[in-house]
Amino acid sequence: MTTRTERLDGLPFTRKHRKLLLGSGVGWALDAMDVGLISFVMAALAVHWSLSPTELSWVGSIGFVGMAIGAALGGLLADKIGRRQVFAVTLLVYGLATGAAALSTGIAMLIVLRFIVGLGLGAELPVASTLVSEFAPRRIRGRVVVILEGFWAVGWIMAALIGYFVVPVGDDGWRWALAIGIIPAAYALVVRFGLPESVRYLESTGRVDEAERIVRDYEASAGVEPPAAPSGPSASAPAHAGADGATPSHAGAASASAGAALASPAESAESIWSARLRKRTAALWVVWFGINFSYYGAFIWLPSLLVSQGFDLVKSFGYTLIITLAQLPGYAVAAWLIEIWGRRVTLAVFLTGSAVAAGLFGLADSPATIIAAGMALSFFNLGAWGALYAIGPELYPTSTRGSGTGAAAAFGRIASIIAPLLVPLLLDLGDTVMVFGVFAAAFVVAALAAFTLPERKGVALEDT
Repeated sequence: MTTRTERLDGLPFTRKHRKLLLGSGVGWALDAMDVGLISFVMAALAVHWSLSPTELSWVGSIGFVGMAIGAALGGLLADKIGRRQVFAVTLLVYGLATGAAALSTGIAMLIVLRFIVGLGLGAELPVASTLVSEFAPRRIRGRVVVILEGFWAVGWIMAALIGYFVVPVGDDGWRWALAIGIIPAAYALVVRFGLPESVRYLESTGRVDEAERIVRDYEASAGVEPPAAPSGPSASAPAHAGADGATPSHAGAASASAGAALASPAESAESIWSARLRKRTAALWVVWFGINFSYYGAFIWLPSLLVSQGFDLVKSFGYTLIITLAQLPGYAVAAWLIEIWGRRVTLAVFLTGSAVAAGLFGLADSPATIIAAGMALSFFNLGAWGALYAIGPELYPTSTRGSGTGAAAAFGRIASIIAPLLVPLLLDLGDTVMVFGVFAAAFVVAALAAFTLPERKGVALEDT
């Protein structure tokens, strides 16, 4: 008998999928805008508040401390209370905290609020990718998740535009830039009431009628007739059945099925460190660590490094904006290749390209070479991010999908904490060659780990 998830997997891409992708993508873009803004705020505060490199590094890193904790908690909560609920709450948390950060009276207040912002950001990202991957048609699932990740480039470009046009306008320009970040708080309402809950999650918690209704909505959008009787877990429970999903003629079968569906996720969940999953978990954690270390170390400090090389705020922000634009084609190429080459090869190739680009950026000594190497780094690095978010949810069964991707993201956030703090130390030991040489090495290690991940192209997501 065809299950609900198999029915979803076999559908074409419809307006319902497009609505889910756009709704999740806007949240994703707002996340990126917030993360990107802090790099411009750091450069401005170095001038207006006369902050030292060490103080700036804490402004850049503290948000990632929150993101590490938020990613772990968000994944666990997503498996327990649902993907959509966590998605909406996290948008609300970080939107309000970002708006409050605009009122900071000193570095201590700013650091505290940036930590709270990080909690929301860290929890939202793996939850959004999990939700989208569970609805996407199997044949284009990887491409859809990469397109979702592509909204990150849109958000970072928004941050670069705000940084270029708003931050330099005066001493309080950075405050106005952060105030714009309150938009996600309002968008949380759209997410809460406009997006569907995961069918796999609903089935795992016994909410069978709701799961069936959502699947039928997607089938109707595609012009596909539903099967004669409900399918999948608790299939014997018709839409008009009672709370336990039973009717007099199907009580025994429905009772057994509902009992399995209502089992506690904690009791049925396979550990991400089980004998079957531990190798892929370890490799995924290494990739997450390497890509976070290099990406956030480079891009959070990029405007400040350009200022330290003698460029003024406006010019350094302008260069950063140009470099950021290369993120969009990086995502587009990755989205195309991921269904041709597969997840593993695409991820490894883009990580290797990132390593080469990082090395070249460290050697760049003129505006032209800085922009060229920076655009190459944006192209390959963000393409790698897209492939990583596509492959992560495919590695785990439904019961641990949120916590598995969340735990990997949380481990990666440790690197995003360390990297901004390490940049001033590396600059003292050498120069930008030293800084970007270390980033290049991290990309190489991540590429090697990516080659050990299982290829999941065209494979159905596991339900158990």
